[in-house]
Amino acid sequence: MSTALRERPAAPAHSTGTGNGGVPARRAVTRWAWRLFRREWRQQLLVLGLITVAVAATIIGAAVATNTPPPANAGFGTAQEMATFQAPDPHLASQIAELQRLFGRVDVIENQSFAIPGSINTYQVRAQDPHGPYGQPMLSLVSGHFPTGAGQVAVTSGLASDFGLRIGSVWHQGGTARTVVGIVQNPQSLLDEFALVAPGQLRNPTQITVLFDGHGHTPAALAKYITPVGSQTQANVINPKTISTAGLVVGMLLIALVAVGGFTVLAQRRLRSLGMLASMGATDRHVRLVVLANGAVVGIAGAILGLVLGLAGWFAYRPALEQSAHHLIGMFALPWEVVGLALLLAVAAAVFAAWRPARAITKVPIVTALSGRPGPPRQVRRSAIPGLIMLVIAFILFGWSGSSDNGNGGIEKLALGLVVLIVAVILLAPFCLAILARLGKRSPISVRLALRDLSRYRARSGSALAAISIGILIAVIISVASAARYANVLDYAGPNLASNQLIVYTPNGQGGGHGPGAAPSAAAIQSMSVKAHKIAADLGARDVVELESADATLLHAETGRNWSGPLYVATPQLLHAFGIKDSQFSPAADILTMRPGLSGISKMQLLYGTKGPGPGQGRTGPDSFPCPKGSCLANPSIQEVSALPSGTSAPNTLITEHAIHTLGLQTGPAGVDGWLIQTASPLTSTQIHNARLAAGAANMTIETRSSVPTSATIIDWATVFGIVLALAILAMSVGLIRSEAASDLRTLAATGASGRTRRNLTAATAGALGFTGALLGTVGGYVGTAGWFRTNPFSGGLGAIFTTVPVTNLLIILVGMPLAAAVGGWIFAGRQPRDLGHQPLE
Repeated sequence: MSTALRERPAAPAHSTGTGNGGVPARRAVTRWAWRLFRREWRQQLLVLGLITVAVAATIIGAAVATNTPPPANAGFGTAQEMATFQAPDPHLASQIAELQRLFGRVDVIENQSFAIPGSINTYQVRAQDPHGPYGQPMLSLVSGHFPTGAGQVAVTSGLASDFGLRIGSVWHQGGTARTVVGIVQNPQSLLDEFALVAPGQLRNPTQITVLFDGHGHTPAALAKYITPVGSQTQANVINPKTISTAGLVVGMLLIALVAVGGFTVLAQRRLRSLGMLASMGATDRHVRLVVLANGAVVGIAGAILGLVLGLAGWFAYRPALEQSAHHLIGMFALPWEVVGLALLLAVAAAVFAAWRPARAITKVPIVTALSGRPGPPRQVRRSAIPGLIMLVIAFILFGWSGSSDNGNGGIEKLALGLVVLIVAVILLAPFCLAILARLGKRSPISVRLALRDLSRYRARSGSALAAISIGILIAVIISVASAARYANVLDYAGPNLASNQLIVYTPNGQGGGHGPGAAPSAAAIQSMSVKAHKIAADLGARDVVELESADATLLHAETGRNWSGPLYVATPQLLHAFGIKDSQFSPAADILTMRPGLSGISKMQLLYGTKGPGPGQGRTGPDSFPCPKGSCLANPSIQEVSALPSGTSAPNTLITEHAIHTLGLQTGPAGVDGWLIQTASPLTSTQIHNARLAAGAANMTIETRSSVPTSATIIDWATVFGIVLALAILAMSVGLIRSEAASDLRTLAATGASGRTRRNLTAATAGALGFTGALLGTVGGYVGTAGWFRTNPFSGGLGAIFTTVPVTNLLIILVGMPLAAAVGGWIFAGRQPRDLGHQPLE
């Protein structure tokens, strides 16, 4: 007797098999997450928009930061070394032949300078092979063709405009008639104005440049003429790519903290659906995968949109950047490592933001999830102690950084301390919300409900508070450190000159070359004075002040930052130029200054007989500051005169004629350092360029206003940055937080509460978050700066930050920003939500 089965029985599931559904289950859950994103993408526009804008801003910002400086090989083409010779020189031919013998291929470029008639501007006639082995990146053709014969020339567009030339014109230059056959430019410097002729067509060159590859070998006989590529730029850890990367990491961290609330609200809205999924046998891993996959989809979509938007913005802005940077920039000359990191961090930030809500949703019981009720808030006592520990560690790390080479050698420790400080703020944020709810128990009902909801739903309010605190923390660190640095009246910092000021220096002046050799004679100084007055006349200025220095300087007889800046003589002409009368200062004063607080500093010394500290003196010497009679005056009489200019290179500190006569110092033409020119309006770039060329032709140099900002500018912009960032985070977070309390709003509305109550709730939520974030960020900022200054006596120690507190800016952050948040919440909470009258169905 035999039996048979019509169907094969199902194989039993093994413990090591795919009892949880395996890949098909994960694929099904991922598809559901994708459908969830497509269905509710409008609810995720906030996170999607933040990631898109962050990626686009990073691409454009990094591209601008890395491409604005001149190319590292500017002036070298593709060569590794450049030899520069002045002509005529009888040894020139043999020197070039020696370079050819040693290194083989060389690229010889000849230049001769000429002045543009009726202008102080100059140009060069250049003989160069457009197809030379090294100089091709320094030449590009705009139109026409390169010159190939004796009677041909190609000019830059600026030179063509100055001389009224165009292709086909005949240009009579230097006694030679040449036909203009093309328009050219130097891609590495668009300010380079020159006329290009064929090699060998320049009769009397004044400068010869030889490009070659020396492979690191420099002949001793020619070493003084040779410059290797990159020797004029210093390697710096803080470069545009590093700054872009740091800004990207901090920005993505803030976005992740804000996005936590968005994904938490999304998970709460789909709580019933996720509960139904779990009730049908889905594991915790499957439920987490729904939220994580949704976060990954948002991150990928934001990264792609940000990449497209960033590239489009870069392509549109690149031509304008070329004009402002004065060199050509390739269309795809992007820091691709930063771009790739931005795309990677965009996805990582979204997944990181979704991870916490994904874990939290799996801890909700299935019955509770099906009911749609949020779970009880988690205890936060455990997060306070780790947060305080991290705060102490950050304080120590900042101190370690401050003690490393007077704060100049601890960049890595400083970055690590900042990371630990941010982690401490993130850990302390939920604890602060719990304390805030306890403090509000006796407040009005609307405020009490708002504070209770902040504590109850701190899974998203805690991350929002952390993001606000980090933005304020960065602003406070910048403000406090800048105030302390700029308050140092010895090592003076700030803008060097006003925008309408220009200093023309003699070769041995304080801003000149300080080269070897004797000081200029009285006749040479007179000739330079005539040239300086001619420059002033070309600028339309009549106010020319002679800057004269004596053989003296100031010194603070203590360790730390010491005196910096020029010390000019208080001549009657200089005092009159700034409206200072003799009656405004004491006849016995030795020093006049506008540096506030300098007159109150003790242990000052006036050294004379040398322009620098003597042996054993100064901040690099030992802690002994002798003041020998006959070369040092201890505690000179210093008087503050606010009418003097404030620029670091301007005559902000003067030695009086009383001190000159008392100390027996010599003045005269040999002590003239330069001439200060003041115009009626700010100087233009063209005026500065022409003045520099005119000064250079007379073997002088000029100094104009630099890009160094004032202390108030840095502090104010840091304050604006912190406040705008905090308000933006509040605007994105308060709605998410209040949406979780929609059931409470329905209850309040059913009991007769009006729109005023709704306004009070939103205003209290925004104001409480704003104030707590401002307070936590300010405390964190002072912890970091106090740790750094505590171990850095060179920068003034702890006293530097507690005696120069930016009170106004801190009050704006601590009081103004929360008030603005509360008022904004009150105004924009007047509209009743559409779903207030009914419970939304899933």
